[in-house]
Amino acid sequence: MKKYVAELIGTMILVLMGCGSAVFAGSIAGTVGEGVGTIGVAMAFGLSVIAMAYTIGNISGCHINPAITLGMWLSGRIRPNRAMLYMLFQIVGAIIGSLILTLLVSTGTHDGPTSTGSNTFTPGSAMQAFIAEAVFTFIFVLVVLGTTDEKKGAGNLAGLAIGLTLVLIHIVCIPITGTSVNPARSIGPALMEGGQALEQLWLFIVAPFIGAAFSALAWNFIKEKD
Repeated sequence: MKKYVAELIGTMILVLMGCGSAVFAGSIAGTVGEGVGTIGVAMAFGLSVIAMAYTIGNISGCHINPAITLGMWLSGRIRPNRAMLYMLFQIVGAIIGSLILTLLVSTGTHDGPTSTGSNTFTPGSAMQAFIAEAVFTFIFVLVVLGTTDEKKGAGNLAGLAIGLTLVLIHIVCIPITGTSVNPARSIGPALMEGGQALEQLWLFIVAPFIGAAFSALAWNFIKEKD
């Protein structure tokens, strides 16, 4: 149970800090520099992953992302029943994080561009959004699988490499979809936001899972065999 609770807490913090940066600091009218912008939001997500990797990594592995859990499952690093429970607790954690953001928005002043940091794409650009989410999830999960490999991984530097990769992905993908590469991260905010975010949620679940599946296949092929 400790592993599942760790995944819940880690995903909650990822959503609260990452999406919170977009909600409250991404672009604030009337402030110097108009908020932290794309780089700031990207850093918030990446730093959240780094912080959680070194906090709960030795407890649960710090997946905090159903796409990563799927990649680990298909790579034979986690049992199916544990993988399903990981995903469930990650989604619950994301919902709790989004609920906290919603409460913060509803109980005080708010000049940010969104209410929950939900993922959306411009109508007519679904293919672009799908390709982006699938490809960037492929890259992200591949880095996770490689850096956490028991024999050829990055050891204690894995968390740093993974977090910085997520920063890089956000810098490129934020203008396209707001960047998900994490179904739980999208489900929580979409449930709070409703409307278009909920209607488009399917893409931010399907595309990352497809990207993660191909990443597991690629890693299983290229990794050094015993």
